[in-house]
Amino acid sequence: MRLQLNPIRTEEDYHAALKAAEAFFDAPDEPDPNSDAGAYFEALLTLIEGYERKHCPIDPPDPIDAIAFRMEQAGLNVADLVPYIGPRHRVYEVLGRKRALTLNMIRRLVMLGIPAASLVGQALPAAA
Repeated sequence: MRLQLNPIRTEEDYHAALKAAEAFFDAPDEPDPNSDAGAYFEALLTLIEGYERKHCPIDPPDPIDAIAFRMEQAGLNVADLVPYIGPRHRVYEVLGRKRALTLNMIRRLVMLGIPAASLVGQALPAAA
């Protein structure tokens, strides 16, 4: 059986590609990467990712939202951020959006596992 790939040019093509990929995700096992089905699946995902990158870009989160998310995720409180941001009142100012993050704060917050791109509020270019 020969599987045929088509370019994804329209929203309709995109939804058809998602439906085709869904069949692979719903299967009990992914296809063997060395099989025709495996090559088709990999190429299909590449086409979908390319379409999404061009037509459905995702903006990075707001820096304060990124910090709040990491706090929730790791069970951190304001006192836990003192080594990264500064005195408690400064942490409250940053979280309350009354004070901007400094470069030093960003460098330290990255150590908490928050991506730098999220902290500076802009996306990093995609790797080529």
